[in-house]
Amino acid sequence: MKFLRVARLDDTDERVYPLAARVGELAVPGTFVFTFSDQDPALLQGKERQAFRHGFLGTSSFGWSTLAVISEISEAEFKGVIEALAHHFVEFYGAPSLEEALPYARAEAEYAAGLCEHEVNTLIAVERTADAEGIHESFKVVTQTVDWEAANSSIWQLVAEENDELG
Repeated sequence: MKFLRVARLDDTDERVYPLAARVGELAVPGTFVFTFSDQDPALLQGKERQAFRHGFLGTSSFGWSTLAVISEISEAEFKGVIEALAHHFVEFYGAPSLEEALPYARAEAEYAAGLCEHEVNTLIAVERTADAEGIHESFKVVTQTVDWEAANSSIWQLVAEENDELG
């Protein structure tokens, strides 16, 4: 099955997030971190704001990553993500028991897997906003765009997917 893994093009994540995820660890969007927070996402600043706006959540370190890459994983790895998330929900979000946290953890893992409709090795970025109606996120495929004629051109470009607003 396909799933998200933390990816990096440079070491920026080490500087912009409260805790950077490790390269290669499995990842989920992690929007629940902000949904369950007592803090209004619109009031976040600094590294926490960066995590809200552009972060994927690693499921081992529970650190943040700007990019995720679609990869193949085993059923055992998928179950490991669910278990790690369930434990995290109990320890940090007040879930009453592991048994009660498991359905929510499974839903988060299935949501992440559902984002993997593109080919393996496709890079994905997330952008989140918050308003009175809640948190909205959109996912974009990062594509290589090389213009060898232009002097200081960027080789990467974010491309919006159809129906990219999820809310």
